[in-house]
Amino acid sequence: MERLRLVARKSNKYIYAQLVDLTGKTLSGVKARDGESAGTAIAKKAREANIKQVAFDRGSYKYHGQIKKLAEAARKGGLDF
Repeated sequence: MERLRLVARKSNKYIYAQLVDLTGKTLSGVKARDGESAGTAIAKKAREANIKQVAFDRGSYKYHGQIKKLAEAARKGGLDF
């Protein structure tokens, strides 16, 4: 199976995390007020779907702040990227 993408996006109020396949179809997604909660929730959903490896897609955001917290929480939750 090809590697899925863990897509991270943020607004002024929320941070979003989605698991997206290579065709662009969203398999799962979460919305939270902080990166740590979003990372933990998306890692849990990925484990339930038997997904272990993903590619982290942070878009144009720097690996800093809430994006970094999301990535670290997802890694701690069992995702490998």
